[in-house]
Amino acid sequence: MANKSVYDFSAETLEGQLVPLSKYRGMMLLIVNYHRLNALMEMFGDLSFTVLGFSCNQFGLQSPEVNHETLNILKYARPGGGFVPKFPVFSKVEVNGLNEEPLFTYLKESLTFVNPVIGDIKKFYWSPIKVNDIRWNFEKFLITADGLPFKRYELHCPIEKVEKDIAELL
Repeated sequence: MANKSVYDFSAETLEGQLVPLSKYRGMMLLIVNYHRLNALMEMFGDLSFTVLGFSCNQFGLQSPEVNHETLNILKYARPGGGFVPKFPVFSKVEVNGLNEEPLFTYLKESLTFVNPVIGDIKKFYWSPIKVNDIRWNFEKFLITADGLPFKRYELHCPIEKVEKDIAELL
């Protein structure tokens, strides 16, 4: 994947519109499922940084909704409490397996696994399972303003570590 960047990929919005990620050229990006990310937008959103949120149903079938239901699910159920994302949320994708989105193939090849423990494969809904697969929702990929993958964070990485890395790169 030499000479590639995230700007070579596109993502579909919840409304079905294809958005070239080159739209975010010059911005640092955090590519992730979305819990606890509004705080990062409040901290860094005015500093050439944004979060790009993606839903995925491959982990314990936790996101069975269709795209047009996603914002209501976020607001009323997961995480609920009136949550409204302050960042773009794209359509549901597969991040692992035969039908994985090319963007996530690129990210996983660029930044290999962060935890050698794959987990309970009975809760995984894809095939084949590979060593660099995303292990669970909310694994994060930090992208430089040049569109290059910088760091991969596992699910339980403290958000303060992500904040520190973003601040250092800005």
